[in-house]
Amino acid sequence: MQLTTTMIEIRQSVKERIVGQANLRVWATAVLLFFVFITGFASVQYATPGLAGNDGYYHMKMSYLIRTQGLTPDFPYLPYTILNESAYYDHHLLYHVFLALFATTDPALDGGLALTRGAKLASIIMPSLAFLAIWWLLRGQKVPYAAVWAIGLFAVSEAFLYRMSMPRAQSMSLLLLVLGLHWLLQGRYKLLLPLGFVFVWAYNAFPLLLVMSGVYVIATFMLERRIVWQALVYPAIGIGLGLLINPYFPQNIDFIVGHLLPKVGESSTPVGNEWSPYRTWTLVQNSGVAFTAVLAGILALGWREKRIDKPTLVALGLMVLFGYMLFESRRFVEYFPPFALIFFALSAAPILREWLVEIGGKRPYLLPLAPIVLLVLLAYPLYVGLTDARELVADSSPADRYADATIWLHDNAPDGTMVFQTDWDDFTRLFFYNSNAVYTAGLDPTFMELEDEALFDRWVDITQGRVDQPGAAIRDEFGAAYVFSDLNHDDFMDEAADDPLLQEVYRDDYAVIYRVGDR
Repeated sequence: MQLTTTMIEIRQSVKERIVGQANLRVWATAVLLFFVFITGFASVQYATPGLAGNDGYYHMKMSYLIRTQGLTPDFPYLPYTILNESAYYDHHLLYHVFLALFATTDPALDGGLALTRGAKLASIIMPSLAFLAIWWLLRGQKVPYAAVWAIGLFAVSEAFLYRMSMPRAQSMSLLLLVLGLHWLLQGRYKLLLPLGFVFVWAYNAFPLLLVMSGVYVIATFMLERRIVWQALVYPAIGIGLGLLINPYFPQNIDFIVGHLLPKVGESSTPVGNEWSPYRTWTLVQNSGVAFTAVLAGILALGWREKRIDKPTLVALGLMVLFGYMLFESRRFVEYFPPFALIFFALSAAPILREWLVEIGGKRPYLLPLAPIVLLVLLAYPLYVGLTDARELVADSSPADRYADATIWLHDNAPDGTMVFQTDWDDFTRLFFYNSNAVYTAGLDPTFMELEDEALFDRWVDITQGRVDQPGAAIRDEFGAAYVFSDLNHDDFMDEAADDPLLQEVYRDDYAVIYRVGDR
């Protein structure tokens, strides 16, 4: 009896040791992969001293305000828009909280150097976490060489890497969606409730979580003839709670309605090229590997002898959905390429397992070489993807493009001064360097149009040089004491030159500033 007990204890000890070693290998792989991902994104991020895109300047300054003023700082900066002080809603709240960890110094004090460095570091860490989550998802589905597949994310699309490198919430959104898909495929539906809550507070793309759950429910019904209502109910409850238990309720509800309307055809106002579709050939060039992954995944489905499994069917549905969204709008390039790779990995997994069993039976000494061979095959696509992404980031506007002009405003204009700017997308940099002033338009032109269409039309006419001697209108209708313009608004500057109410007080290689006279 004692001998039997001793043998059981020995077996239990051996089992625990094996499990411990397996867990150690998993953690070691995770740490190594995270280092690889950070290295890859750092190589892209530091292709320029500036930030990828324009919106990151707004996000970092908001994060600085959260760090210095609290979770819901006052926002008087866009009084003529639906983001005026009484209606403001921070629809990137948790992302801004994350960025606040890296936001240490007011750009007015150091020219934005510290915040720019912090933004770049944050924009390396967050997408690396998203890539790590994709590895965790593939590992959970027992995809052979999940780590190699995850490294392949750097090869699928340079446009995707560029978007991931922006100090914007799409990398956090991808992380949350991948976690949601992992828990769906694991049947851990209750975890979707807190995930839905977090998603609402993190980014206004949270409806995608419900869409993904819907795809899962449909796939389950198709294969198993049962309705997994939990997969929809739990995230719906989480999203509902996130909307209601929110520091910005009910402004968040008003904003969601006001923000989505112009994106579904209610406004003809241009809202930036990220909402327009890519040209087909451009899409093939910047995401060709992702489309190749789709084709290879479909071929793998044909190769397989067994019926399609649920994870692969779900990934197929998501890939098609995000592909459609990408053809409608280029901003969804942050979703289609990674889900194309996930689909390919899941569809090819059974074939790889069969091959590995066959090789292990006949030539087991070749098994350790398999991941090396896969990495060698990926070497050229990885090089191209990273190189092209670096070129996209390197083309970003200089970090200090409006620094001198805006800091001049900070130092010379009283706090609360209304600044009339001639381009809505200049707001992010103006706000970054000077949050002591308020501005006419920013973040999205439809925000002003939805608040006061007549005033918006008047602003457009002035900025396009269609109003003679516009100084009086700028002073009386907009209450502005200064005008900021980039040097591309020639028609406006011609009118300003003939207007005695507009006195040029500053000019550099990027911008001009006028003081608006009293009479």
